Amino acid sequence: MSRLSRTGGRRTKLWIWCAAIICTIIAIAVIVTGLVVFIGYMIIGPRIPFISVAYAHLDALDNSQAEILQIQMTLVIRAQNDNAKAHATYSDFNIFLSFHGFDIANLRNDPFDVPKNSSVDFKFVAVSLPIPLDPLGEEEVDLSRKQNKITFDLKGSVRTRWKVGLLGSVKFWGHMDCQLQFFPYNGSSINTGCSTKSH
Repeated sequence: MSRLSRTGGRRTKLWIWCAAIICTIIAIAVIVTGLVVFIGYMIIGPRIPFISVAYAHLDALDNSQAEILQIQMTLVIRAQNDNAKAHATYSDFNIFLSFHGFDIANLRNDPFDVPKNSSVDFKFVAVSLPIPLDPLGEEEVDLSRKQNKITFDLKGSVRTRWKVGLLGSVKFWGHMDCQLQFFPYNGSSINTGCSTKSH
């Protein structure tokens, strides 16, 4: 009985050692893989593709009808891929242009590719439906005309995917949340520094 007991104990210890060795090998493999990915990432230095407003112009701002505002705006959105060795794929392109809480237009695009170290421009002409203005909204439009500066919100997101050497495919969501300002009298933009690059 005692021999069987000792033999069983040895077998149990053998399996424990085998399991420990296997776990150690797996842990070492995971650590080495992580180091390789990290070092490769640092050496290659991939850049996140992004979108930005390359051009903006306020074509029309009409509030001649009482409590109604109509807007037309031309926007050029640039998709930029600064990676010298990988093309980028953009998808789920969905940007909202709004004023005073009212959506003017939803800028959308089908999935598209941008070659390595390149950019692609997309032109949008946003024409609003008649926007009902409450007294505060009317006051804001009137004040914007007097100050010769009107502000719009641009919010949304885009998904990018690109291959980083041997490290595989990398996916990233870029979020846009900024304001576009214009001179109401001639429609030219005051600032177009709007992008997903810093997000």
